[in-house]
Amino acid sequence: MRATPLKSLASLTLAVLLLAGCGQGLLGGGDEAATGEGPIVLGMLIPQSGSEAAIGPYMSNAAQLAVDEINAKGGVLGRTLQLKTADDACDPQSASAAANKLVTEGVHVSVGGYCSGATLPTLPIFGRANIPMIIPAANSQELVDQKLKHVFLINGTGSQQAEAAQKWIAKQGAKSVALMHDNTSYSKDIAVRAQGLLGDQVVITEAVTPKESDYSANITNVLAKKPDFVYWTGYFQEGGLIARQLRQAGYEGAIMVADGAVSPKLAEIAGDEAAEGVYATMTQTPETLRGAENWIAAYKKKYGADPGPYSNQSYDAVRLAAEAIAKAGGTDGTKIIAALEAVDGFPMFSGPLRFTPEHTLANGGFQILVVKDGAFTLQDPLQ
Repeated sequence: MRATPLKSLASLTLAVLLLAGCGQGLLGGGDEAATGEGPIVLGMLIPQSGSEAAIGPYMSNAAQLAVDEINAKGGVLGRTLQLKTADDACDPQSASAAANKLVTEGVHVSVGGYCSGATLPTLPIFGRANIPMIIPAANSQELVDQKLKHVFLINGTGSQQAEAAQKWIAKQGAKSVALMHDNTSYSKDIAVRAQGLLGDQVVITEAVTPKESDYSANITNVLAKKPDFVYWTGYFQEGGLIARQLRQAGYEGAIMVADGAVSPKLAEIAGDEAAEGVYATMTQTPETLRGAENWIAAYKKKYGADPGPYSNQSYDAVRLAAEAIAKAGGTDGTKIIAALEAVDGFPMFSGPLRFTPEHTLANGGFQILVVKDGAFTLQDPLQ
């Protein structure tokens, strides 16, 4: 899926804003524009502590950038947007507490969710409060299988990621594949679905215990089956260690990781030599976006660093929330959900948005990245 150039994004967003005089855009119309008071609050659950904490700032910074840009143009329905973040620590219990906190603080739309296992228990919490969820990163098929009307995913699903993995493995001519996961909802979901697609090519499926420092026993089990391709479907902390320990054990075949492991931290943990040439199944990142130079420059100017994984999706989640609130004419959850279901071609970095009946992207947009000189770069768009 080709990314929408930033110039087009800006032009289309401005066109929406200029509809204010007709009561259809972000700046005007709607009953709540006249009667609503105070900011419209967006809530974002992200990992701010724990092993995945490196991802949190990428997501919250990009979301705040979108909030600031929208507010600079007059806000939504004459009201300012406000972003409230809470730490889910990539942990179900912490995420539940954080979700309840955001509900208590009166958020109108949730625009967070990175770890699927932590996001799952928040679905009913936001659902009971009739708060729509636009999930920018978490993508386990279990999120979709709940069939909840208030949940929308703007990242490709676990099923779509497994399909991309199968395509790349076939392109590489691999004969024997080892799947490795960490038993979390997200990681196991991809591994199970990949195994269903790969069939007899899978010689072993190995589950590891997350947050360990030594995976030598797991790697011994894997290498005993002599795979020529290893696919790790968990997060970067364990992924970096596994890549390093596979190479230290003498493994010379291909290594691929899933999108939860796409982070600059992976190469730091694995070491440059072990990380070099590691593939990844991943949707668009700032580095692989076409026409996003100005957006990247704006992010870097504001935060003094480059945007990272899930920055663009988080930025788009806020923009989409603003669009849906504007179309709904206010912050009523039921009306916002209806507006999201009616989205037809809203411009995002991943392309014009249309939701499937399951509230997922019609095209997951997964591509293949590869580590070169310590950074993930585009290897194959799989188009």
